[in-house]
Amino acid sequence: MDSKFVLSKAKPNQYGDIGKLMVNVYSQLKGFPSPNEQPKYYQMLANIGDYCENQNVDLIIALSHDNEIAGGVVYINDMSNYGSGGTATTEKNASGFRLLAVDPQHRGRGIGKLLINKCIEKAIRNNHEQVIIHSTKAMTTAWSIYEKLGFKRFQDLDFMQDQLAVFGFRLNLKKLK
Repeated sequence: MDSKFVLSKAKPNQYGDIGKLMVNVYSQLKGFPSPNEQPKYYQMLANIGDYCENQNVDLIIALSHDNEIAGGVVYINDMSNYGSGGTATTEKNASGFRLLAVDPQHRGRGIGKLLINKCIEKAIRNNHEQVIIHSTKAMTTAWSIYEKLGFKRFQDLDFMQDQLAVFGFRLNLKKLK
């Protein structure tokens, strides 16, 4: 893992750059819907800062030594603000994260894992019992990281986003404490 990255809560003047990064990352995923296929989804990515209008949501970014945004993730402290399909928004005593993205030029340096661990730490500090996330078949690299960190597949969290199958995962924090 590259220790040259610092995690911080995104500032409003960084939201546009993070949105561009997320659109770039998600649009390049092989097997993931394109901006033409799911324009509302990509509009949400481009306007990622809108999530931060809610006090239960943090946009966490990884900054390089020269303050370049290398990655980001949306942490949700209250699942009613998770903003997905399926049953995740009804989960109690849980945190979640969504929209993890790492700039392609910074991949392979542990940034994704660093961002995920920050979300897990926040959930533990909030005394939550679990962390809920979702992924798709196009995100196999993320799946392997999630599983190595102890996330388990839970079909009760699965849902369809238009024609895209979205798969739910849980991390039981009681086992980590």
